[in-house]
Amino acid sequence: MPRLAGLLRRCVSPHALAAIVSGLALSVVATAQPARSAPPIASPAVMTPVNFGDLAAGPYKRLVIRGAMVIPGHGGPPAGPYDIVIEGNVITQMIAFDPVTAERRGSTERATGDRVIDATGMYVMPGMFDLHTHIRTQPMPLNYVYYLKLAMGVTTMVPASDRGVDSALAQADLSRQNATLAPRLYPLVSWGNGTRFTRAEIDDPARAPEVAKAMATRGIRVISMDSNGWSLELVKAIAAAAKPNGMITSFHIPPATTAVVNALQAACVGVTMIEHHYGYAESALDRTVQNFGPEYSFGNENQRFRYAGKVWLEADRDRLLGAVADSMVKCGVTMLPTRVVYEANRDAVRAMSLPWHEKYTHPALWNWNLPNPANHGAYHADWTSEDEYTWTQAYRLWGDLIFAFNKRGGRIAFGTDDNYIWATPGFSTVREAQLMRETGLHGLEVLKAATLTSATTLGVPKLGLVRPGYLADLLIVDGNPAANLKLLYAFGDLVRNADGTVRRTRGIVHTIKDGIVIENANLMRDVERIVRDARKAMPMDIVREPWVVKP
Repeated sequence: MPRLAGLLRRCVSPHALAAIVSGLALSVVATAQPARSAPPIASPAVMTPVNFGDLAAGPYKRLVIRGAMVIPGHGGPPAGPYDIVIEGNVITQMIAFDPVTAERRGSTERATGDRVIDATGMYVMPGMFDLHTHIRTQPMPLNYVYYLKLAMGVTTMVPASDRGVDSALAQADLSRQNATLAPRLYPLVSWGNGTRFTRAEIDDPARAPEVAKAMATRGIRVISMDSNGWSLELVKAIAAAAKPNGMITSFHIPPATTAVVNALQAACVGVTMIEHHYGYAESALDRTVQNFGPEYSFGNENQRFRYAGKVWLEADRDRLLGAVADSMVKCGVTMLPTRVVYEANRDAVRAMSLPWHEKYTHPALWNWNLPNPANHGAYHADWTSEDEYTWTQAYRLWGDLIFAFNKRGGRIAFGTDDNYIWATPGFSTVREAQLMRETGLHGLEVLKAATLTSATTLGVPKLGLVRPGYLADLLIVDGNPAANLKLLYAFGDLVRNADGTVRRTRGIVHTIKDGIVIENANLMRDVERIVRDARKAMPMDIVREPWVVKP
């Protein structure tokens, strides 16, 4: 118990203290359960209400969202309006009030409950997923990441275990118990981490079933395979061992090992999802090795990312968009593009001067982004217009591949890899959706990728759709995000009223996670305070100096 108390003091916001006390009995029961697989789904159950001050409260015995248009999450168009009834953390009824069904029912009586939210003129959609993100380390507080993610629609995320496996699993438990205000957390853990196996045992394909079982016993659900591309046999063994344990595999294919395992090979030995852009162009080369220049060193990130763009110019376009895309669909892999984290490569000045940096980008994150060979992803020095041209061309072909893969029936999930390379959490979620739309996917396909397809990829039931029997992870949006993805930003977007005046929409008014209703404007208020306080000791730097007004 003393260890738990110390952990809570370090990790939980002051708003959550009352929730921890009221939910202590629930916490003990939940912690004692043997496995952290998919959340148990049953009929509506009595849940311990939590209160995070003016940030969030719930779940309610009976919550009603009235008069909302609904984007279901499976790719279908909006329908409604509906009165949505939520009991505890489960959607139990969707009562249609469109003219046809209202006339047929012959009754205009409205559902009521402990709390009623008037959503007239608003749209309800499933909460979004981020299947690859980062929480980084101190001094950037966890709540900073969680609040921005929630405020811009992420109710489930797969964070890299940047602060260690034990911390990641502890945070996942706190979120599961609603003892901290955070999305559902399924930590991404490197193969073999959190176990007692030696490096030789972890690298032995024959031991893969034992290692996978040990990781699953700890509650790890998502395996990172980034360091395993040196052996196709090992990649295949890990993918096979993960499935019987209810785990999935996520592969950032390093350019250093694409000569051994490219994206097509990874897909066809059973990897669940391929992150980022690596390995695709290499699957359509006329040789097995990219044309690395004599100066190239994988340890030099400026060169690493420069050549990661150049390889797309070497690829056989017809082969990539034809045979490679076809084969990847047949092999059943999921694409996880994370385009937003690489957008700086095609316009570094834009990335460094985004309008939310001054108010909402934490100084620690800003400092990690500054050009510095000691920091991963901090390589934008000597980044020339030639590099940006190369990456613009790479982006186009990469986007064409995503479109071709989707058109053939391939699964595309949603993630950002944010908190790296000038990608601020939350804001990058919405920008990622816009960049996926840029590939040619319909807005409804983008939202499906961010909801149902990601839920299916992660293997969590009863998430990703708005329908009775599903968990109440929902977004209430001021406007139709399928028609304008920018409406998901915390600051909304500019729209014209009927009388010709212009107003700014309210973004996502409420995120609902596990039946808990969140006041998104108040989350952003607290984020602003966190950043403002941290900026008091922030010196001027070489990036900010040209355009920030000095006090």
